[in-house]
Amino acid sequence: MTPAQLSSVPPNPVRKAHFLDLIYYFQKYRTIAFFSILGMSIFEVLDLFVPYAIGQLLNLLSGHPIDSALQAVVRTIARVLNQPITQVFSLSVIAGLIGLLSIGRAPIQPWIGPWFQWDVALRARRDHAQKALEQILTLPLEYYDENNPGRIASRVAKGLSNHTWSYPEITGSLLPKFFRVVGIFGVIGLIDWRVALLLLISFFGILANSLLGLKALATREEKLDRYVENTESRTSEIITNIKTVKAFATEAAELKRQTNRLDRELKVLDYRIHKGYVTLGMYERTIVQTCTFLVLVLTLWATVEGRISLGHFITVLTISSMAYAEVEPICNLAEVFARRYASMIRFHEFMRLSKGTDSAVLSHGDQIPTYSFSGKVEFENLSFGYDADRPVLKNINLRVEPYQTVALVGRSGSGKSTLVKLLFRYFEATTGTIRIDGTDIRRLDVTGYRRRLAIVHQEVDVFNGTLWDNLRYGNPAATEEEIFQACRIAQAEDFMKALPQGFATIVGERGVRLSGGQRQRLGIARALIMKPDILVFDEATSSLDYESERAIQVAMRSLFGTCTLIIIAHRLSTVREADQIIVLDQGEIQEVGDHESLVNSGGIYARLNALQESGDMF
Repeated sequence: MTPAQLSSVPPNPVRKAHFLDLIYYFQKYRTIAFFSILGMSIFEVLDLFVPYAIGQLLNLLSGHPIDSALQAVVRTIARVLNQPITQVFSLSVIAGLIGLLSIGRAPIQPWIGPWFQWDVALRARRDHAQKALEQILTLPLEYYDENNPGRIASRVAKGLSNHTWSYPEITGSLLPKFFRVVGIFGVIGLIDWRVALLLLISFFGILANSLLGLKALATREEKLDRYVENTESRTSEIITNIKTVKAFATEAAELKRQTNRLDRELKVLDYRIHKGYVTLGMYERTIVQTCTFLVLVLTLWATVEGRISLGHFITVLTISSMAYAEVEPICNLAEVFARRYASMIRFHEFMRLSKGTDSAVLSHGDQIPTYSFSGKVEFENLSFGYDADRPVLKNINLRVEPYQTVALVGRSGSGKSTLVKLLFRYFEATTGTIRIDGTDIRRLDVTGYRRRLAIVHQEVDVFNGTLWDNLRYGNPAATEEEIFQACRIAQAEDFMKALPQGFATIVGERGVRLSGGQRQRLGIARALIMKPDILVFDEATSSLDYESERAIQVAMRSLFGTCTLIIIAHRLSTVREADQIIVLDQGEIQEVGDHESLVNSGGIYARLNALQESGDMF
């Protein structure tokens, strides 16, 4: 991909965020932010009194009168102190005012400025980190099928970090400096409007040119940010799948792929974006130096002609230099903001993603309804498709009686796992209804409902912690005896006690220190500790060795009749003893019966059974 191609990478189809989203990010603290910005702006304007007062001191020393406004202040102080107005007294008053402003602000400004700026930034970061986690917990499952953890974590982390760093810079420097420049225009305008007009036109002309240039560069930054996100996502996948990479000896290929992407990033970042910033800065400095020289010429000319005094000459020259000196910091801040803009916008786009059916799971706090079900489940006229024009399930009608063991079998893609996902309300059915004990599950609180269900997946998710922590994950209130009992039923107690630290053993990221069979048995024990009314085994033995499979089959048989069991299986040996076997094909129920009747019927199940007994795969 060439740099030109990289710049045309299409955006993700999400709701576009805007600049105002960056402001609303801090809306909760708008009152504190307003007074903090106002206070810093006042201090920036008061800074102008020092060069102005020094100019007035020069007027006094050179025999020129001071300005009428300052003269009125001197008279007032003289009257209060009952002192005659002499040159020494006037010099002392002006010098005293300079000292009062310079020294008096020192203990105040850090609290109005840096303290509140960072206080707001850090509080907002805490708030939005929590909101981001809420978003992660409630996004639909298909989002995680399309985006790996590295991509999501990178987008959230960069967005939060750049918001946090940008706020103190914008509110502590950029906005107060803007008011400082406005104050400079006002002071120079009172002395010589011609110089003020030149300063005004040149200053805002420079800023307008810079902002237009930064807008174009920010667009390139956004496209590059998407490309970089994909690169980081691939790196995350390499780490996650490192065993597969090594097994297939593709280290060199992965290195070459990522190196090529990094080279493309460098070309765009260095020769198009960074070069653009340098070029923009060159034009800014050239114009600033030219305008500074023109101000010097105009001011000197006005002084020679007698239109302004020597003190005013020094004042105009000093504060105009102060104004132009702010151009580069302001442009630098704008450049930094432009570099961060893309990641902040993409964070807000992430936060705008539509939530899934889980959006209500966080709304009730600790007030979760407690349910108790017999385990009777009814699927009535149920249809569903991930895409509207491609149904995965078609008109499913099925009844599961309490404490019954039901098996779902069929070829891959027949809709078995999708049916379970609908039962757990990961998705909502397109048409039809699922009822538990006669109640439509959509009328139940989703958290309270799911706490009466448990599932053991083909790949059991294990957290990086102790065995004990993983076992208690769904039910932290479980007693030791309940945990030990669940482990015995799951055929897991012996191997757990045999580990170096027993139940306190750290299992590692994704349970890498456990074998596949051990993870499965841990998953079964964790599910049993929930004391579910409905327990689902989703391909729980399909990827295990014979010994592990037999141990888990023993654990499953010990559960027959204790709760409603739904077993999804490719290996039919797992489901021979089920009360009811449902055969799905192309999203429809084709056969229903027990093992013996289905084998004798000569249908799909009989063919699958014959293939497995002959050792062939299907």
